[in-house]
Amino acid sequence: MAGGSAYRWSVRWRLLLKPGWLGLTLVVFAFAVTCYTLLAPWQFHRDAERETRNAAVQASFTEQARPLPQVLPDGQAPGQGTEWRRVFIEGTYLPDAEVIARLRTVQGEPAFEVLTPMRTTGGQMVLIDRGYVRPDNRTRVPPYAAPPGGTVRVEARVRADETDPQGRQAFSDDSTGGRLHSYAVDSRTVARATGLDIRPGYFQLAQGQPGVLGPLPLPQLDAGPYFSYALQWLAFGTMAVLGWLYFTVRELKPGGALSADRPRGERRKSVAELLAEDEDDEDAENDAEHTDGGDGSAAVAPSRPGGTGR
Repeated sequence: MAGGSAYRWSVRWRLLLKPGWLGLTLVVFAFAVTCYTLLAPWQFHRDAERETRNAAVQASFTEQARPLPQVLPDGQAPGQGTEWRRVFIEGTYLPDAEVIARLRTVQGEPAFEVLTPMRTTGGQMVLIDRGYVRPDNRTRVPPYAAPPGGTVRVEARVRADETDPQGRQAFSDDSTGGRLHSYAVDSRTVARATGLDIRPGYFQLAQGQPGVLGPLPLPQLDAGPYFSYALQWLAFGTMAVLGWLYFTVRELKPGGALSADRPRGERRKSVAELLAEDEDDEDAENDAEHTDGGDGSAAVAPSRPGGTGR
């Protein structure tokens, strides 16, 4: 008996090698691996980036602004330890090399950002983000104030260059009114379009500074949904594996679709039918317990007085 039972189970397990079940297994485990190794780590990484940014912005409120060469010496590019710090820059605006960053959103509304190079008193070229202006008739750049002439001293926040995912260059045509437009706030793009040797990164003007237009608001210091998203992807991967395991065991049982002793031609039951059978079995067991009186013996109905009751 034991040998026959073991043989039947071995046959059932071999039936897991059916092409359809192999395909389902591959899809389930590929999804789980993607959740564990790609999607969840990606959200954890975004959560860590948000925490780093929030800490840098928060620290910038208490730190004093310092001259640019002390924060980013020798043309150093901004990094996690320097972005959002406040710096002083002294130099002269170059409005003839101005570039407009298009397709921007500020406080939920469309906007353009005005990028003006500045030649510092030390001879370097830096890119100043003077702030935003709202579109005229939702498409064109409206008239805006030119930057002040001569040498000025401004306070700005250090920002890392953006990257256009499509790698588009700055351009000008009839639709831009002859102005250079770009799709990202990127010192490299502005340098290529203007021919200026601009140092990496850009500098976002603070409110009330010479040349500022609409000052750009600072990001909100909330944690964001990324950590919960990461936990959800881990849960989805785990649920997929547990679901596969549950239905594998169900199908391997006698009468299941993968069972060797399943009658030929018998219609396969749906998941809803299987769950309904489980509920019916539980109800039957509960009814039996109430009927047995709790000790396994059948309850005897009391007889009426008078013997036969006639």
